[in-house]
Order: sequence, then C-alpha cells, then structure tokens
Amino acid sequence: MTDISPELTLGRRDTLPADLRYLFERYPRDDWQTHANLGGMAQFWLQRHDMFRDIGGMLTQSVAQYREGQLEAQPFAQFFVPRLRFFLQQLHGHHQIEDLHYFPVFVQAETGLKRGFDLLDNDHHVIHDALERNAQGANEFLGKLGEGRDAARFAADAYSGDTEDLVAMLLRHLEDEEDLIIPVILDRGEDTLGLM
Repeated sequence: MTDISPELTLGRRDTLPADLRYLFERYPRDDWQTHANLGGMAQFWLQRHDMFRDIGGMLTQSVAQYREGQLEAQPFAQFFVPRLRFFLQQLHGHHQIEDLHYFPVFVQAETGLKRGFDLLDNDHHVIHDALERNAQGANEFLGKLGEGRDAARFAADAYSGDTEDLVAMLLRHLEDEEDLIIPVILDRGEDTLGLM
C-alpha cells in the first residue's frame, strides 16, 4: 500500500486533485457514451460500477425500511442477506481484477497518472477493511433479529451508519476511478491498451 496524504484518503476527499484530472478535462463525462473509443470492455466495466451503485442503494434502503417498520424481520432478512453476500463477493473480485490486471496496464500507458492509480489501490484496501467490518456488523445485526424488536432496532441503528458510510466511500471511489480510467481508454483505445 502506498502512502497517501491524509486529505486524499477515501472518506475525506471530495474529488480527484487537479493534477490527476488532465485527461478528464479533455474527455468529460458528457462525451463518454458517444466516443468511438468507448469499447465493449469499458462499457461492461461501467455497467459493473452501476450495479454496485444500485445494490449499495438497495442495501441502505432496505435497512432504512426495516428501521422505520416498513419491513418485518423475516422479509427483510430474505431480501437483505443474499444481496449483501453478492455485493461483498463481487466487490472483492472486481477489485482484485483491477489491482492485478487493469491498473498496471493503465499506469504503463499513462505514467502521469501513477499517483492516481496508487490512490485507487489504497482505496481498495480501505474499502476491503470497511467490507469486513460491514460483514461483521451485518452478522451481529442479523443475529439480533430473533431477540425482539427493541434489540434488533438498536442493532439496526448501529449497522445503518456503517452501511451508509461504506456506500458513500464506494460511490466516491467509483466516480474517481471512472474519472481516471475512462479518459485513458478514450485517449488510447482498448486495442492499443490490450484490453480487448
């Protein structure tokens, strides 16, 4: 893991620093979907990110619905558990592929963004730790569902904050990752980068 200045750590930054946005300025988000170099791999990757956003939203919403009494314990658990399991597993695998395969390709192609990819790699470690804490918190919370409404509600309140923090970190990371990677792909093309 690379040393990252505190103001750039995930959970504290609002965007990427200006020196890492030079390709993004050339290739803004509004132009991505119509650019000739947005190939199948990039589109699939963006769809995966959208899936993580969607599932993160479902998880936080379902916890909120349980806390507000809109979902009873059993229907909540039946909805929540498989989605959380899928979310955790898919994020772990997604990050491994990025760290081991894609990030090295992008760093080699655009050395001026190496610090940005180090930042994203550090994000993955932060997210991994948060995912482990979240899984542990979910197990504790779900274990309280059978102990009565008051115990479960207290556990839900504690777990809700952890889930909201995790999803907020993930959303920041996904946006920053896209702002670094998609402009490199648009600039070079998937064929040139060897991503086909």
